[in-house]
Amino acid sequence: MKILYIHQYFKTPSEPGGTRSYWIAQALLNKGHDVTMITSASNFKDRVTSIKIDGIDVIYIKEEYSQDMSISRRLKSFFYFMIKSTIIALNQKNVDIVFATSTPLTVGFPALILKWFKKKPFIFEVRDLWPEVPIQMGAMKNKLVKSIAISFEKIIYRNAKHVIALSPGMREGVLKYLNKEKTSMIPNMSKIDQFFPRLKNKEFAEKIGLNNNTFKVVHFGSLGLANGADTIIESAKLLKNDDSIEFVFIGGGSTEYQLKERCKEYELNNVLFLGRFSMKDTSEIVNICDVSIVSFSDIPILYTNSPNKLFDSLSAAKPIIVNSAGWTKELVENENCGFYVDPNKPQQLVEKIRLLQQSPELVTVMGENARILAENVYDKNILCNQVVKVIEDFS
Repeated sequence: MKILYIHQYFKTPSEPGGTRSYWIAQALLNKGHDVTMITSASNFKDRVTSIKIDGIDVIYIKEEYSQDMSISRRLKSFFYFMIKSTIIALNQKNVDIVFATSTPLTVGFPALILKWFKKKPFIFEVRDLWPEVPIQMGAMKNKLVKSIAISFEKIIYRNAKHVIALSPGMREGVLKYLNKEKTSMIPNMSKIDQFFPRLKNKEFAEKIGLNNNTFKVVHFGSLGLANGADTIIESAKLLKNDDSIEFVFIGGGSTEYQLKERCKEYELNNVLFLGRFSMKDTSEIVNICDVSIVSFSDIPILYTNSPNKLFDSLSAAKPIIVNSAGWTKELVENENCGFYVDPNKPQQLVEKIRLLQQSPELVTVMGENARILAENVYDKNILCNQVVKVIEDFS
């Protein structure tokens, strides 16, 4: 079977960013299917570049995108990719089924066109509830634009053979328009062979400027508006005079500059911004750290999130502090692998960090519980096979 896979932000393990689509594609290849990935990149000379990567036929459309862009520039990027990917999709031969994964919602457009004009079925994967996320975050204010976006969302869901949602809350959002049997919940994945507990690499720590004698709290991944990382800086301010605790940021995004400026304003020496790394080096840094924090802005729609960093932290056997009052709060509390803190009360984060710093046995227990969960429930091999089954069942 030939699967046409559409994902605007496809990443391989050698690149910074989420790799869910890479692992799903690998699982499909292992089942004997052919996978063609349509995605975007800005580092190619030609407008369209085709490359074979680990068995995947990847078609790169030259289109820039980053979290540092303005909202208007991002919207242009979404629109241009939508049009270009549709043209390329229509020219693909012998496609059996299309698998389109958001965000943005516009990746569903080429799938719709192939269904309407070539009778090709498609499965849609919901990684965030668009357009509700930009609406609640204030990025989509025009009433007409909102109405069009919501109508487009309904059209995509109702034309899909099946919809996969990445969290219980996302599935609830989809169920406003579909019957339950037409949906599945398959969350993000733990990469237990990529993130795992081992001896800390002290030489690597020194090389990148980390102090081997501090208790480290790591936040890795995007630093966009949705991540609300400014609340972490407020907690760091409260710990300004405690040189035994450090906050480590891996990744980047639209708020990175403002966060750094706030650290300068507060004269903080306990916050380090290390930048972007490959998965291998990110894993090394997370292993060096003691606790992982998964941060989001206090906006109800973001309670439905299914963040990669949560599942990678489980794999890495780290206690996890979440500040989103949704299913991730229930997960870390019910499984005794972390804590929830109110994002509007930075003192709560300080208290939990100090508790873990002073309780190495608690760090060990929570880390072991996290790893067990990663291996037995959220391992990518388990969840990728679930996705493959959906694709095969509805092709």
